[in-house]
Amino acid sequence: MRKSVDVTVTGRVQGVSFRYYTGQEAARLGVTGRVANEPDGTVSGHFEGEADAVDALVDWCRTGPRPARVERVDVRPGVDEGATSFEAR
Repeated sequence: MRKSVDVTVTGRVQGVSFRYYTGQEAARLGVTGRVANEPDGTVSGHFEGEADAVDALVDWCRTGPRPARVERVDVRPGVDEGATSFEAR
C-alpha cells in the first residue's frame, strides 16, 4: 500500500549533510519525493512510496546522519504527487 507524508525535522539539521544522506536513504528504501532546507533552520520533506519504506525513512530522520542532532520530527499525511525520483533542494 502506498503512503505519502510531509515531515518537518527540527534541531541541528542544516550544515550537516542531512539532505544528502536523506536522499541516499530514500534511494536505498525506494522512496520518492524531496527534502529541502527551510529559512527557519528546519528541514522539510515529502516522502512517497510503500508504507513500510516511508515509515522506515521517517524513522531514519529521527536520528539522521552522525553530525545531526534531531530534536523533533513532525509527520503529517501528504498528498501523493506521483513523484518518480527523490530530490534534495
